[in-house]
Amino acid sequence: MHNWDEIRTAFQVARRGTVSGAAESLGVHHATVIRHIDALEGRLGVKLFQRHARGYTATEAGQDLLRVAQTTDEQFQQLEGRIRGRGQDVSGELMVTSLIAFAPLMVGALTDFQRLYPEVVVRYLTDDRVFRLEYGEAHVALRAGPQPTEPDNVVQPFACQAIALYASRAYVEEHGMPDGIEALKSHRFVGHDNPDNHAPFQRWMRATIPYEQVIFRSTDTRVLEAALLGGAGIGFMGEREASRHSDLVQIMPPQDNWTAPLWLVTHVDLHRTAKVQAFLKHLKEYTGEASAR
Repeated sequence: MHNWDEIRTAFQVARRGTVSGAAESLGVHHATVIRHIDALEGRLGVKLFQRHARGYTATEAGQDLLRVAQTTDEQFQQLEGRIRGRGQDVSGELMVTSLIAFAPLMVGALTDFQRLYPEVVVRYLTDDRVFRLEYGEAHVALRAGPQPTEPDNVVQPFACQAIALYASRAYVEEHGMPDGIEALKSHRFVGHDNPDNHAPFQRWMRATIPYEQVIFRSTDTRVLEAALLGGAGIGFMGEREASRHSDLVQIMPPQDNWTAPLWLVTHVDLHRTAKVQAFLKHLKEYTGEASAR
């Protein structure tokens, strides 16, 4: 059936027994009720009601429709209740997106979040492209760089990740420890395959280090991290991630112009839901606890 409004109208007429009663229940004009009944009967090719002075009485066909419509109406009411409840429950899918570079932080935070809310199914999406929150591609996005300006998004400052230059102990033993920026220019580097990458530390590398010294290049930060740990050259890494690798040596400490601000982005329609609010609160607390360890 293509028009639920007509069936719902017939259901209310069968329940109330009068056009006026159905119109009051539905909040429409009585002429709308009559038009819906006439259209539905015409489409089905059968009389659903007997008209009489006291109102409308359902025929056998009308009784069949009444039973089906009542079940459907109850199911719609249950569905509405579940949907409304979803806004208050911390359950179902939670879709979070970020650059792959933030995976160590996000995986830890999401795993910890699931311990608190075991009914949540996590979908953690990583890509260089910007996911469209207005199209439902994610509930929460962690983004780096300039403040996002998409309309209808709620943007909150999150943190600034301290980025430093590192090399493996094996690399330092083989090539020596550079004692300044001039010495760095003769060392081997690990870096992004696109020299015009917009990350602040990549811009510094492009302006400071001859590009031919970037001898190991990739577009995937996981590959660059593996190359750095494997001794291919000097490269950038967040202090939090680097602290997990005892074999890394800090070549230069974090610089202000290497750091990009991080932003938590949510869509205005989902920002206040219990699930999104619970995760935002948890992520901020988790980050504070992790940095204190």
